[in-house]
Amino acid sequence: MRKLLLILALACSFSLFGQSIDTIAMRSAIERQLVTYPESTLQDIYKSFYQEHFGPGHIISDTTSTRRYLMRELSEMGKTQSPYFEPTGSQGYYIRVYLSAVSDSLITAEQLLDAFVRSANLWQEPTFSWMEKWEAIVSFIQANKIELEGFETDLPLLTEAARNSQAVHHSRRYNEAYHPHYRIVERSIFEQELKPTLQ
Repeated sequence: MRKLLLILALACSFSLFGQSIDTIAMRSAIERQLVTYPESTLQDIYKSFYQEHFGPGHIISDTTSTRRYLMRELSEMGKTQSPYFEPTGSQGYYIRVYLSAVSDSLITAEQLLDAFVRSANLWQEPTFSWMEKWEAIVSFIQANKIELEGFETDLPLLTEAARNSQAVHHSRRYNEAYHPHYRIVERSIFEQELKPTLQ
C-alpha cells in the first residue's frame, strides 16, 4: 500500500512545462526492459528513453554511407534471437526495428533504410529537455528501489551525458548478452509501412 501511494505521488509530481510524464508507463517500460533483457544496466535504460526523446538522431544527408553501413552490418551480424520490433522508452514514439526482419525476408533493407532516413528527418524538438526527463527517470528508479548492476558508478557518468544531451551506446553487458542490431523508425511510419508484414 505504501509503495502504491509513493507511485501515485510521483505520478502527480512529474510535470514538465504542462506536459506530464506518465510514471505508470515509465514503470512498465523499465520492467519490460529488465524482464526481456535482464542484463540491462542504467545505461541501457538511458539509451531506450533517449531514443524515444531524440529519435534516430540528426538529419541524414548522406544516404549512400548510411546504406553501406546497413548492408555491412547485415552481412556481419549472424543469426540472432532478437524480436522483429519493440518500442523505445515508455510512449513508443519510435520503434526499434531489428535487422532480423530483413535477414528473415519480411522486409527489405531498402524499406528499412527509407523508413529510418525519413524518421530522422521528421524529428522535432520535444517540449521539455532531455535532462529534465532523465532526472524524472532516475528519481523514479531510486524511489522504487529498482536494482541495477553498476547503478552507482553509471549514474554520475550518465547524468553528465544527459546535461549535454549526449547519446550513449548499449552497455558492454547488454552487447555481449544480446548482440543488438536495429534501426529506429518513427511510430506512424512503422505502423503504416512495416508493422503489417512483421506481425
